[in-house]
Amino acid sequence: MDNTIYIIAPNSSPSEQLKAMIKAATSNYSASYITKYTNRLNLKNKKLLFAIELSDIGFDFELFSFMGKLQLEGKDALYNSVGAVLVHSNNDLYTKRAAQDIIFLANMLGCSFIGKPLIEATGTLSNFLTWQKTLNLSLEEISTELCSRLGKRLIEYKPSVINNPKIAVLYSSPHKQSNTLDLWNMVSKNLNYSNVAELQIENGKVQDCKGCSFTLCQHYGKQNSCFYGGVMVENVLPTIEASDVVVWLCPNYNDSIAANLTAVINRLTVLYYKMSFNDKSIYSIVVSGNSGSDSVAKQLIGSLNINKGFKLPPYFVLMATANDPGAVFKIVDIEETAKSFAENIKGSLSEVH
Repeated sequence: MDNTIYIIAPNSSPSEQLKAMIKAATSNYSASYITKYTNRLNLKNKKLLFAIELSDIGFDFELFSFMGKLQLEGKDALYNSVGAVLVHSNNDLYTKRAAQDIIFLANMLGCSFIGKPLIEATGTLSNFLTWQKTLNLSLEEISTELCSRLGKRLIEYKPSVINNPKIAVLYSSPHKQSNTLDLWNMVSKNLNYSNVAELQIENGKVQDCKGCSFTLCQHYGKQNSCFYGGVMVENVLPTIEASDVVVWLCPNYNDSIAANLTAVINRLTVLYYKMSFNDKSIYSIVVSGNSGSDSVAKQLIGSLNINKGFKLPPYFVLMATANDPGAVFKIVDIEETAKSFAENIKGSLSEVH
């Protein structure tokens, strides 16, 4: 993989704040600016830094235009590349949503993302205030320091080869006729891995996070425990801790992740304080009755890749639309699609980039 950082920054009016963030992330490394799309671009096998300058209504129109043109090259336009994101907004809104959008689009083109791939700067830099509890720096200096760390992690990233991965599969639907589970079964029969643990998160078995203090949550984490205990401590957390891959099976409930799985994500904080998730990959299957699979996929990106730090491999999500029981089997070429998703999982774990 090319060890230059390619800065994708087509916005013609970047703020001084975003310029400073880019400089901090790349000044110690070979870097190349990409400010406009041309059909001669080759962005495969690259280290990519997406720089987002948001308008007052929360869009970087030039970057979206760039991504739209890139998409015309086909689904492999960013194949085997790895990315990170910088984003600046003049107000306190839109930064996370914009990052999720870009990560989702790039991932669908074959780009993976390191865990915690985002540094965001809101208009007042107030999003850095919590960092002042651990870094004795000004907000501007914290921004510079975090961007520098991000650039270092991006340039040093090397994928690992896992020949017999441990896979945790989480789902909440108890129904025998679940399109989401049916689609997972189509995928899993093509994986041929022996270490696969399927965990059903039953109603009422996992309470949502109590919101303990950092100190108390960290205390429980060191003891491999949690305030609530129960199946989360006895089974779910140890399985995720031992896993190399976590697959989230997500039927689309009101354009959101199911409540039981959301509770699991929230309760992961106790394990997050104990260990890094940077070497663990996430995949997902999202099935919608009508539309909105991308909404659920972006929530997973936000909560698990951006916030919790799981690695996002290329093409991390398989999405389908199936309403009535068994409807997933009627989707054209669905068996071949499921097989391709399984091959992508195997390829992402075994290829040396």
